[in-house]
Amino acid sequence: MSTPPVSAARTARLVGELSPGRPAYRALADALRVAVADGRIAVGARLPSERELTAALDVSRTTVTRAYAVLRDSGYLTSRRGSGSVATLPSGSRRRGTGSLFPADASEDVIDLTCAATRAPAGVVEAYERAVGQLPAHLAGAGYLTLGVPELREVIADRYTARGLPTGPDEVLVTSGAVAGIGIVLRALLAHGDRVVVENPTYPNTVDALRRSGARLVTLGMDPDGWDVPESARTVRAAGATAAVLIPDFHNPTGALMGDEQRAQLARALRTARTLPIVDETIAEIDLGEGPRPLPFGVHDPRTISVGSSSKSHWGGLRTGWVRAPRSALPALVEARVTTDLGAPVLEQLVLLELMRLAPGLTAERREDLRASRDALVTALRARLPDVRFQVPRGGLSLWCELPDGVDATGVTVAAEDEKLLVAAGPRFAVVGGLERWVRLPYVLAPEVMTEAVERFARAVEATRLPGSRRAGTRRPPPSPGTGDRTRRPLVA
Repeated sequence: MSTPPVSAARTARLVGELSPGRPAYRALADALRVAVADGRIAVGARLPSERELTAALDVSRTTVTRAYAVLRDSGYLTSRRGSGSVATLPSGSRRRGTGSLFPADASEDVIDLTCAATRAPAGVVEAYERAVGQLPAHLAGAGYLTLGVPELREVIADRYTARGLPTGPDEVLVTSGAVAGIGIVLRALLAHGDRVVVENPTYPNTVDALRRSGARLVTLGMDPDGWDVPESARTVRAAGATAAVLIPDFHNPTGALMGDEQRAQLARALRTARTLPIVDETIAEIDLGEGPRPLPFGVHDPRTISVGSSSKSHWGGLRTGWVRAPRSALPALVEARVTTDLGAPVLEQLVLLELMRLAPGLTAERREDLRASRDALVTALRARLPDVRFQVPRGGLSLWCELPDGVDATGVTVAAEDEKLLVAAGPRFAVVGGLERWVRLPYVLAPEVMTEAVERFARAVEATRLPGSRRAGTRRPPPSPGTGDRTRRPLVA
């Protein structure tokens, strides 16, 4: 699939007015560099010819020629005879995923689907530039904003209020990401040996954090299409647990969305059992559907402590998240926080503030991109592997796929590596083992890459189930929690 060229008129709109007081060619090169880095000019897109852009911008031909030369020298443009000038990135146009979390050093042609997160959206470079302009106001202090930049706390609180959960800035603690936020909550509220209810399957890094805290885990079984809420309520009432860690919004890895009536029923059971809900809202903003969304879990149980993050809605490189909690809980959270860090980086908080002021969740452009990638993955799976079963979620970032009879996830994962595809097998999301029939497939790359990923995945599936194949029937037991073969146990996000 080729990338459409960028018209001269579109390029001129992206460039805007050239900054005065500096050479015009340098200002033009910088404007185009920002547009490529932000994704507003796609990598692989052909830029207008020098003659076309000269006319569209009403500048001299020398200005455009010198600007293109600067971009070529810095790795943002490649010119080929007969093909024109094509946008690139200094490190090259990579096909691998955005995660780079796999311990092995993957080559350029590997497609990495171990990380359910996307590239930075358009506007990040400009947000950094605006944030740098705001930074001097914070330089007179020590920089240890333990609660977070006040304006960012206010914007996060306003977003909760808009979603239906009235929130003030004094109920928000900014953290260095969601995993850090979960860690703060666990240190503040759990004692060694406390029981904690956790969904199965669930996000593996949370399970690892719970085990490190000394929690005794009680599993709450998930169906492929979501929660059996009456059974979940019984589990909660019988567990005698201190807390329950839940992902009701586009659950990772299943993508399920808990409805309001289900939330209310489970919240009643949690209150009856005096079990505190800790809700992971990392993916809450990744709504790809239409119509009203369920209210935040905290509406149904005011005791709820919610953990959010910018990693899925904006960009993982910001490493900025938050905890939303009742005011009475904030002092204990702050005390637990300072045992490991004194505050998130100020600049990244200012960048997120700029981005959230423009769009508190997904932009319309990002939503359409994710829909296109999801649809490409679904279409390719149905065409190439019709016996792989999955639900198409309303939102989230991945499909939770059940493999055909006789095919195990660990074997497919190993075979996929030979096809230069990295995926996370179901056992990685299991609390107590099992899930060998399941694989998580994130739809976070471009549609044509998702189609190619399915082709590689299909070859891996066929290799594991073909009679006589060297991989057929092979099963590698998943490693025990905390031990395991690190070359075959991918980190996932």
